[in-house]
Amino acid sequence: MVKEGYEILKEGRESVMRLNYEKVSFVPSLEDSATCMADAVGKLAEEPGVSRIVFRQRRNYHYGPFQTTMLNQIGALYNHLIKTKKFLLSLEGMPYLIEKRAIVQNLINSLRGDPIGMYVEVRRLLREEKIINKRLIDEQDLGASNHYISLLNEIKRLMEQTRIVISTKPFLEGYRIGDRAIYKKLFFPDITPDFMFTRLMSKIPIGGDELDTYKIDKGSDVTIFETPDDIKYLYYLNPPEFKISEDKYELLDLAKRVLIGHKPKAEEFVDPEKMRSTFFNIGKDMLQELADKQGLELGFDELRELTSILVRYTVGFGLLEVLLKDEKVQDITINGPIGQTPIFIVHQDYDECVTNIIPSAEDAESWATKFRLLSGRALDEANPVLDTELLVPGARARVAIISKPLSPYGLAYALRRHRDKPWTLPLFVQNRMISPLAGGLMSFLIDGSRTMLIAGTRSSGKTSFLASCLVEIMRKYRIITTEDTLELPVNSLRELGYNIQPMKVRSAITGGETEMEAAEGIRTSLRLGDSALIVGEIRSKEAKALYEAMRVGALANVVAGTIHGDSPYGVYDRVVNDLDVPKTSFKATDIIVVCNPVKSADGLHKWRRVVQITEVRKRWEDDPLRENGFVDLMKYDTREDALKPTDELMNGESDVIKNIASNVGEWVGNWDAVWDNIILRTKIKESLINYAEKTKNNNLLEARFAISSNDQFHKIGDSVKKEIGSLEPRRIFFEWEEWLKKMIKMKKI
Repeated sequence: MVKEGYEILKEGRESVMRLNYEKVSFVPSLEDSATCMADAVGKLAEEPGVSRIVFRQRRNYHYGPFQTTMLNQIGALYNHLIKTKKFLLSLEGMPYLIEKRAIVQNLINSLRGDPIGMYVEVRRLLREEKIINKRLIDEQDLGASNHYISLLNEIKRLMEQTRIVISTKPFLEGYRIGDRAIYKKLFFPDITPDFMFTRLMSKIPIGGDELDTYKIDKGSDVTIFETPDDIKYLYYLNPPEFKISEDKYELLDLAKRVLIGHKPKAEEFVDPEKMRSTFFNIGKDMLQELADKQGLELGFDELRELTSILVRYTVGFGLLEVLLKDEKVQDITINGPIGQTPIFIVHQDYDECVTNIIPSAEDAESWATKFRLLSGRALDEANPVLDTELLVPGARARVAIISKPLSPYGLAYALRRHRDKPWTLPLFVQNRMISPLAGGLMSFLIDGSRTMLIAGTRSSGKTSFLASCLVEIMRKYRIITTEDTLELPVNSLRELGYNIQPMKVRSAITGGETEMEAAEGIRTSLRLGDSALIVGEIRSKEAKALYEAMRVGALANVVAGTIHGDSPYGVYDRVVNDLDVPKTSFKATDIIVVCNPVKSADGLHKWRRVVQITEVRKRWEDDPLRENGFVDLMKYDTREDALKPTDELMNGESDVIKNIASNVGEWVGNWDAVWDNIILRTKIKESLINYAEKTKNNNLLEARFAISSNDQFHKIGDSVKKEIGSLEPRRIFFEWEEWLKKMIKMKKI
């Protein structure tokens, strides 16, 4: 609905009033300008259902529901005072009240622009009139004065019911009428440039304690606050688009309006990287041309920064991209109805946080359209769930979207940010998710070509742990991955020299007519030659196909996947009872690794930990739990916050490890030699961490160097075996450590 000077827009269940201030010479501000406030209150008096106000100028100034409610109350009170006429009409007919009528008229007029000043003035007039009243002798004048006092008391009573007065009453001592500093305690807009819809809460929280501050890149600053009124921390983002000059804002706004006409075609979304590159070049030329016309001189870096911002808010995903660049952000959630609540994140160091970012309904719809095109999957009433992935400069994420009718308030998003580089076992040891011995044991099991399931609850780190297992597979072996949503670091591993082939299959949740079913994808992988088979997540009918692969491939190479489950028996229950895999087939599982979040006693903190490494024995018939089919090799000790070896592992009573040893001549019947090899691997993982800390070079733990380290370990082992006839641990470790020192000295890391 458009009216003179403003329009009313529907955003979900909200009614938003947008006031056009583009031709006004001053910056619109409820807190600083009585004219602005009077204008807004006057329009709210006409449109009482509005829940949010936006002043449109070169920037957009958003005032949220709580602030708008305060003004709605003033608008309603203004209507009551002026339209009922009772206050002014009751002051007519008596000579004593003629002057008073003009005073009350001025009071009512001042209500819209300065309600606090009006309230203070009413109190002053009351005090003054009560003094005059005591001196009056004429009965008619006394009656008129009493009526006037009664009327002022009524106005005072009505004002004291408004939130504005209730909120500021403690601060009114010494207040001077016309001083608008007091309004800054109540009104503080979220400000966005005209070229974007997402809002940022610009006000730093009152009483907030700054815990941390860091930069995401050259232009984006992050501050973490602890606030007195919320148990969650505040993640306060200040991106580059909020720091540029007014001239550059205008330039970006003009460029966006022109660039919108160059909408990308659906087929261009097949290659989003190429599309962004094309739009970057178009945008850069356009910005340069517009800058020349306006006589604005832009340097090379300035032009690139402005172009990046322009692309981000046209074919990109706006502030979502800035958030995803933060390596410490793990999860992002945006709840419906979008536009009414801020974005929430899970932070590496501060767990659950609320951000100062409030996306709009326009953002949500724009993102949904782009995700439909990128994924080739439907998102509508018949298909209210969409699982896909997002690749933007500097970040990669899994995206889950829900919409009506599943989400009653419309679109909602959940994004899981993937680490830029693959996780490694040494990194998990450093983060205490596993112990050094667990790292050595996993390395041994992976080299032993075992079948394994990485289990855990949501956000337990199971996919990341599976990725770290991929890094342990020797680069000479081929790997095939099967996923419905691409989460595993396939591109990174390919760049690191792996022979890896990804397969994207139909989602068990959302479907997809053009995609192959997951079960058929797994069966296809068996026809692609001897390979390690990695399944992103086991959810449905593909479980049977995976167990076919496990039974066929158990002695050829690693077969592994992730599954939801909080214990070995929980995994068995899900695989056999929920996914209908025969009990005998489940025995093809060699190892179950359980990852779960561990909480602090106060419930405020949690950490990801591997809590069990369990082998599945084969000599049981009906129930592996009752018949000792599960044997823990390592188990989490809560008191020590560490994954500890069990007696079964220490005493060499692991059937899986014995089975691996049976294929290596010098290990058959020689548990000490097997254990020495596990300890050797443990010592190597531990040494990498020690050298990384000593040299302050965490690159020693990243995938590139961890893979080189594994390569050297195997090469040195082969060389030592040829020379002395056995895998002598001390000799292998000595030569490996000498290689490591050489790499550090030569700075080849």
